[in-house]
Amino acid sequence: MKPMKILHTLALLLALAVTAGAQQTAKSTGVAAFDRLKTLAGEWEASTTENGQAVSAPVSFRLASGSSVLMSDLAAGTPHEMITMIHRDGDDLLATHYCLIGNQPRMRAILGDDPNTVAFEMKDITNLVDSAAPHMIGVKFTLIDANHHREEWTISAKGQTAVRKFDCRRKM
Repeated sequence: MKPMKILHTLALLLALAVTAGAQQTAKSTGVAAFDRLKTLAGEWEASTTENGQAVSAPVSFRLASGSSVLMSDLAAGTPHEMITMIHRDGDDLLATHYCLIGNQPRMRAILGDDPNTVAFEMKDITNLVDSAAPHMIGVKFTLIDANHHREEWTISAKGQTAVRKFDCRRKM
């Protein structure tokens, strides 16, 4: 084999190896993020501020369907109950939020460098009456330690966005 042909072959093999490594990293990052979120399984108390008043609500996380989905149930049994289902879809991590308003935004994880933060952005939505109607467009989970995490929910209404922050403490 001629030296130039050998160099081209080696360059091609190196490029393939780098591409395969990048794809494996992306896959393992999504798996790692889901595995990290699974540690939220259990009972929590979420606190936030609404109209200047401190408000709290129970939130529970439960693994279901052979641990392939993580279900979050915020304010269970109240008129404000909202359920979010988090699961993998191939290399992606998805969250479907079943809102008390009656729409269901589907969000895709945008994974960054911090393994303790998983942010989701809206992919699409079902049952949205019109684009001005209130609907969630994102959520960010920040895992602080085994007994404390923060949730930041971004809602859009009439072209304006607002972020509602929940400080969550594990019930002992």
